[in-house]
Amino acid sequence: MTIKAITFRKDGFYTQPFAFGGEEGPAKFDPNVRYRGALTNYLIDTGDEVILVDTGLPAGTPEEVPDEKSPAFTGRDVGTYLSQFRALGYAPEQVTKILLTHKHADHSGELRSFPNAKIYVNEEELSAAELQGIPNLVPVKFTDGAYYNFPACQKIRDGIYYVRAKGHTNGNSIVIVELDGLFYMIHGDITYVDEALYADKLSVVFDDLPAARETLDRVRAFIRNHPTVYVSTHTPQGYENLAAKRVMDLDHPVETIFEEYDFAGMAGTGKYVCSVCGYVYDPAEHDGTAFEALPEDWKCPRCKQPKARFNKA
Repeated sequence: MTIKAITFRKDGFYTQPFAFGGEEGPAKFDPNVRYRGALTNYLIDTGDEVILVDTGLPAGTPEEVPDEKSPAFTGRDVGTYLSQFRALGYAPEQVTKILLTHKHADHSGELRSFPNAKIYVNEEELSAAELQGIPNLVPVKFTDGAYYNFPACQKIRDGIYYVRAKGHTNGNSIVIVELDGLFYMIHGDITYVDEALYADKLSVVFDDLPAARETLDRVRAFIRNHPTVYVSTHTPQGYENLAAKRVMDLDHPVETIFEEYDFAGMAGTGKYVCSVCGYVYDPAEHDGTAFEALPEDWKCPRCKQPKARFNKA
């Protein structure tokens, strides 16, 4: 069994207030501190099955154009999710299962592109707008009891477990792969950057703050008691940890490499993109109303994040 990274955006960033400010508030942290960002989902090749954990942004999602005030930026396109998937030598028809960590479009965007796959999704996510009209959904009820210190899991097959991890969304889940004596924890947005895991901080994006805190506490306790490779979506540390088989040591963080971003010469199209869920605001679809003209209390129609979470496209 092997785990492979599908990286489709690089050279993004997440500011410290965005990545750390969930409980204490963004104002407590330095907006000039930018941690490296990327977008990566993962593939598990068991030898007789090809299993995906999440399926990237929808093809055609425009790149964002951040500025000095942007709290988050998902990065520049390396390719589409599907082109990067194919570059690993696989065809969509080979995928048998997709394990969805949560509903947001940077995780669910290409679910329709895998015709033979059963899509495992926490039953609490089934009403999400991103999942409407998608065939082959398998609602997961977590009937296989506890997985170590996590109260509820579903065993997908030997060595692969789908674990309930509510907080970031109400149906958030993580995938744990047991391989060669290590535990590979593949997650969506438990943290956006590994620095937040080490510092024990929650991001500003959550449906249920107390549940997000409980989940992060369980994740950290698990890591302290099991040799865990922490495999993230939103930071290059995810695929770096995977490649190095790096076991997380919460008391000895890996040295941070900060993102140095050049904001000069960036032009926009008039469209704006939600840096959390990928929703694209196009004035042409809203009676020509410019994004800047929207009221300050306007929220993303998909994930309900505030206007400040949007970047120019």
